[in-house]
Amino acid sequence: MDSSSSRLDTEGQFDGALDGALTHQDDHQNVEEPKDLTTFISDEELSDKDDEKVEEPKDLMTFSSDEELSDKEENVVLPVVLKDDEKIEEPKSSMTFSSIEEVCSYYRRYAKQAGFGVAHRTSRKTKGIKSYVVLICTRGGDERATNDVAKPIPTTNRTGCGARICTKLCGDGTWFLSKVELTHNHSLSPGKARFFRSNRKINDAAKRRLELNDRVGIRLSKNFNSLVVESGGFESLSFGKRDCRNYINKAKELRFGKGGAQALCDYFRRMQKQNSGFYFMIDMDDDCRLRNVFWADARSRATYDFFGDVITFDTTYLTNSYDMPFAPFVGVNHHGQSILLGAGLISSEDTDTFVWLFKCWLECMNGQAPKAIITDQDRAMKNAISIVFPESRHRYCMWHIMKKFPEKFGSHANFDGIKSAINKCLYDSQTCEEYEENWKDLLEKYNLHDNAWLNGLYRDKTFWVPVYMKDTFWAGMNTTQ
Repeated sequence: MDSSSSRLDTEGQFDGALDGALTHQDDHQNVEEPKDLTTFISDEELSDKDDEKVEEPKDLMTFSSDEELSDKEENVVLPVVLKDDEKIEEPKSSMTFSSIEEVCSYYRRYAKQAGFGVAHRTSRKTKGIKSYVVLICTRGGDERATNDVAKPIPTTNRTGCGARICTKLCGDGTWFLSKVELTHNHSLSPGKARFFRSNRKINDAAKRRLELNDRVGIRLSKNFNSLVVESGGFESLSFGKRDCRNYINKAKELRFGKGGAQALCDYFRRMQKQNSGFYFMIDMDDDCRLRNVFWADARSRATYDFFGDVITFDTTYLTNSYDMPFAPFVGVNHHGQSILLGAGLISSEDTDTFVWLFKCWLECMNGQAPKAIITDQDRAMKNAISIVFPESRHRYCMWHIMKKFPEKFGSHANFDGIKSAINKCLYDSQTCEEYEENWKDLLEKYNLHDNAWLNGLYRDKTFWVPVYMKDTFWAGMNTTQ
């Protein structure tokens, strides 16, 4: 062995012995008590003092991390910061929180642990500032019946559950629980709590992933499955496939390429400059991004003066690469030909969006509402029509209703008989009384009294059954197609 190798081995042994000596010395040295302005530079340094007697917190004590502070926070009033896997203690009267958001977050976490959903029951403001909030179990209140047609509103079975917390704002800006009721009159389901609406939330990382994948054309199923695999299974996600679909639909904007939105605005302005009768409106979101647009040319506006008695409105058309609902207003002329009376591109199909679009179209047509309008059974459309066109006769598209018939009764043993009976109700009934009698016979003959789809259609019979439409001029139309 040469001298250099011998020297290296000796130095290595010396270094190891030195480290051992230092370690032995550190293990037996006396450690002083924490004092005012005592500081720590790492978690390891702080952990050496875990077994010591810890003095009470004093003014001006400093800490290098949240972990260091947590060793002394038993007697200090601090905001409640909860980890995802931390067990949540039951609410108690006089518990204090730094904000109403913290109260809501805490109670949702507790509810998820216990196995029930949470909803806001009421809130009260004092001088414009929210000062009183009540959070309840989603089964609180009386049971409600759904007013479904073909798209029933999902509702929780209400049992009058009295579980709730009441929280009030203090003078120093904190919130305290003034009343706590923990007793439920129904069974709890901790294993299914993640499916409750109050617990189904998509985090920011998942939102970005969903949007990016959707932009490059990845289908929703693969998009959602990638999140499932990444999280380690369905039970690890706080949302489902339907929540992803709803988020993508809601988050969609008019996805033009670079400069596309400005190009559209410039085009509309050029059209308006060429013809002052061209009308357009643009809706922007809070970030000044293009959200909805409406336009109508001078010919459409002039045509509406003569053929504006009946219009159809349908959003089942989709633009190509933008995948945004195209919403045309269509009428019919004296030759039975379809005529375009305006159109829009919208980012979502909710009541607020339809109200905005209908108001734009009504303003474009000088405030002249149609006498009748035909749409599909979309509830948001129905709500918007009642708001913007309260005097217009609203009718459901017959084609949209009847195309669901094979889906609802295709597997029924008496499919052909039921189909013939329904056609008799719709097309052979000459009076409302005759329709009622034929409908009653249909339900009794095929024992369909409990069929939710038929019951929903019956409740809205004045919106689609031909015998109830005879008092209105429809220009020969009963569908949006």
